Amino acid sequence: MNPSRTLVTGAICGVRVEEVEDPVMQGIRYVDKLIDELAKGRPMEKDPAEALKKSEGPVASR
Repeated sequence: MNPSRTLVTGAICGVRVEEVEDPVMQGIRYVDKLIDELAKGRPMEKDPAEALKKSEGPVASR
């Protein structure tokens, strides 16, 4: 699984993905959340590295 999956936060079916204790169930919730976002018409980044950079905010060394 992608190590950046932990950047996915929020609730799906009333359950916060970051609070699910079972690792298998948490992985399923991550996928559920991504599918839910796509169904709402929100675009996914084509380049995962760019998405990660955007989510981290400005870098101090720039």
